[in-house]
Amino acid sequence: MDKTLKIASLYFLIAFLVDAGLWLSFHEWKIKNTMPALYGFVLVSIILFGLLYYNIYSEAKLKKTAIILSLLAMIVALFDARDLLAYPSLSITTLSLMLIVFSLIYFYKLLNPLKYIAIEKQGLFWINAGVLFYSSVNIFLFMLLTQIPANDRPNYYIINSLTNIIANILYSVALLCQPQKTT
Repeated sequence: MDKTLKIASLYFLIAFLVDAGLWLSFHEWKIKNTMPALYGFVLVSIILFGLLYYNIYSEAKLKKTAIILSLLAMIVALFDARDLLAYPSLSITTLSLMLIVFSLIYFYKLLNPLKYIAIEKQGLFWINAGVLFYSSVNIFLFMLLTQIPANDRPNYYIINSLTNIIANILYSVALLCQPQKTT
């Protein structure tokens, strides 16, 4: 795997461990508030996706854009972490906005090449598709979750679960792809 796919794989591993840990914390260990772990995961996600897209982009101005957007998202997330026991709506919404911008830039660059590339055989295409799909579908859920009555949240969180499954399928396809040489 190249450096970018290693970063993506690290993110997938951490996301799995966090999901499993949150589930165990809530269901097995009866910890009712796992929001501090969610804040930490948002910060790790900002760093890893910032690195991922920094490595994907080849132009200096896009690399600088990745750094600036990641730093801005970190600042917002740290500001939002003033109340570690509340749902990190602002942090996750900011992360989603950052990922949408990163993925749209990448798709624009990928779909306007000077050389022909079979994009469906590129792992980063599938990762980027998963990132864009998950972030764009869930952004309004993340933004408005605190406004939804607590007893109705599980009904809305099904949206997140379904998009997470689809995104994970896209990520799996990415990890199975063999890079194709340009012609």
